[in-house]
Amino acid sequence: MSESVNKLRLVFADDELPAREKLTHQLSLMDNIDVVGIATNGKEAISLINELKPDVALLDIQMPEINGLELVDILNHQPLIIYTTAYDQFAVQAFEHASIDYLLKPFPIARLKKALA
Repeated sequence: MSESVNKLRLVFADDELPAREKLTHQLSLMDNIDVVGIATNGKEAISLINELKPDVALLDIQMPEINGLELVDILNHQPLIIYTTAYDQFAVQAFEHASIDYLLKPFPIARLKKALA
């Protein structure tokens, strides 16, 4: 049986390259995560989530094309949603949009692991 059976399939979206690089590194250190797609804006995130049907989506809130809060309402596939943002004022909205967690950037890897546990 494959090891990936127990892994969470994850798509993440962030428009900032340094944030994507850091998150890619953090997620690569987690044995229980399989990153199946990375988006640079909201429209890409919609396509990847609907096509790849991940278990979890980590979404930046402020992105070009369509923001992370808006895109959740138009997805065909509804994964567990964890929002990431540098702004705490979106917390209430994030939970109103079915998120299971809200990570305030920059977040340590321990906080990311807790969100994905």
